[in-house]
Amino acid sequence: MWRHAAARRSAQIRRLLSTSAPSTGAGSAVRGPCIVHKRGTDILHDPWYNKDTAFPLTERDRLGLRGLLPPRVMSFEQQYERFINSYHSLEHNTKGEPESVVSLAKWRILNRLHDRNETLYYRVLIDNIKDFAPIIYTPTVGLVCENYSGLFRRPRGMYFSAKDKGEMMSMIYNWPAEKVDMIVVTDGSRILGLGDLGVQGIGIPIGKLDVYVAAAGINPQKVLPIMLDVRTNNEKLLEDKLYLGLRQPRLKGEEYLAVVDEFMEAVHARWPKAVVQFEDFQMKWEFETLQRYRN
Repeated sequence: MWRHAAARRSAQIRRLLSTSAPSTGAGSAVRGPCIVHKRGTDILHDPWYNKDTAFPLTERDRLGLRGLLPPRVMSFEQQYERFINSYHSLEHNTKGEPESVVSLAKWRILNRLHDRNETLYYRVLIDNIKDFAPIIYTPTVGLVCENYSGLFRRPRGMYFSAKDKGEMMSMIYNWPAEKVDMIVVTDGSRILGLGDLGVQGIGIPIGKLDVYVAAAGINPQKVLPIMLDVRTNNEKLLEDKLYLGLRQPRLKGEEYLAVVDEFMEAVHARWPKAVVQFEDFQMKWEFETLQRYRN
């Protein structure tokens, strides 16, 4: 039953990502054209469109990619197999290492794939969700959040901070997707059982939405992880020169609510039908915000 459900989700994701995932048989949807307003390295640096070595020669010519990739053209299935083999090699090579070291190494290899080729990333998650869910979400995501400033390589999602007051309505239009169906937002104040992790809590919305895509079939082009940086009371982070958030004490009372209000107004103005899930907020704000915004 699980395999049949995974197969259905895999077929759904291939239809959504038809620009990158090839047809795999008579039962698959026919791949349709995708208009790409990019060329050359701009495509290779965009994980949504990048197919790495899977670009056929005709696409390499049309998109200005010839010479920018190794000459061999690999199929999507060959790329998939290569990644799974690399993952198993990592498991073998880290035997005997502390669990935290192994978990972070597994997260890194998946994150690098996510940064490079989203089509392949989601296909891997869908087909192996039972194995990879503990890596992209709990329990590993807690370890990732604790070390996020050091692990950070490229931005994912959006960040709204106390410094952005008065600018959020325009900021929301910086997100490139015309439609968003699902938003997961956190203020980083109560991440799992780890407490206040400030801006490093962005790992929670990212991981949760990846699970929603892989296990529930939500369109990955229509999800948005968001971090509300309303500062932090974590002394270790306040003293950390590498910390990526605002190094000031956390906002309280009306100052705090003013930031959340402006954020919600901006989201509702652009995507009035989007589901907005508040995740890992402090208990004192959970019922307040639910009552404030539920209607």
